[in-house]
Amino acid sequence: MTVPSSILQRVESTLEAHTGTTVRIRKTAPVGGGCINPAARLEGEDGQSFFLKWNSAAPPEMFGAEVDGLKALAAPGALQVPRVLGQGGSGTTSDPAWLLLDFISQGRPGPDYGLRLGQGLADLHSSTRKSPGTGEKVAYGWHRDNFIGSLPQENDPSENWITFWRDRRLEPQIRMAQDRGHFTDHGGKVLGELLDRLDEVMVGTGGEGPSLLHGDLWSGNFYAGPAGDPILIDPAVYRGSGEVDLAMMELFGSFPPGFREGYGSRRELAPEYDAFRRDLYQLYYLLVHVNLFGGSYVRESLTAAECALRGA
Repeated sequence: MTVPSSILQRVESTLEAHTGTTVRIRKTAPVGGGCINPAARLEGEDGQSFFLKWNSAAPPEMFGAEVDGLKALAAPGALQVPRVLGQGGSGTTSDPAWLLLDFISQGRPGPDYGLRLGQGLADLHSSTRKSPGTGEKVAYGWHRDNFIGSLPQENDPSENWITFWRDRRLEPQIRMAQDRGHFTDHGGKVLGELLDRLDEVMVGTGGEGPSLLHGDLWSGNFYAGPAGDPILIDPAVYRGSGEVDLAMMELFGSFPPGFREGYGSRRELAPEYDAFRRDLYQLYYLLVHVNLFGGSYVRESLTAAECALRGA
């Protein structure tokens, strides 16, 4: 897909403001991997590359939420994330929303890639900054709502992790799915029982306090950079249990070699995670997939819910 000329003009102006010199984009090339926004690698006349994505039908706050998340992940210095260079647009056909980042090319994982990813993610989860822009005590949630894929993700803060997971994660996705005709009869009863028994299912969780989460850490949202170092992209940031990020990493794949050892060297992972909490946290993402892609994820969602109930 061709980058709209109106965006390229704004990108060049943005880069000129950053560098203080005239910048001209001489080449663009599509970048795959995303299912929501078209994306491209831009190359300037000096050979420097940039990453651009845009959307002509995006909620105006979508890229703003991503910028907020990238900056939050970068602040602790635990793992590398692309630097935000600019954003703009209103998300309409005549004025597409766009986001400009440093381009970090993909390389081969170094020999300690998994170990460093595990250690870095554990350090990220252990970071204890105050809520951005507020100076308030850190709670579960975030200072703004954002998005999980293209779906809204509610982040109203809560002092209680179980309450947050029920009211801000599971219940909205279950309600949305049922409004679309899923989880009737037996499926609805299973999910209803899980919500009713969540205090029992999640007993003992949240003891580590609110952790800074990537929030959407499937295998497409982390990769090895040109030097083999781990890179994080496309966050859906909030504060919750660090086990949530781990569960998403394992939903459609597995940990890179050395990851678990690296994470465990910085933060203890409770046996309940393997026993049933992985399923509990994966349930949220499976419900998101039901609402994004349809009924093919219904059975997996119910299996995860049933496993979480058996672990209680």
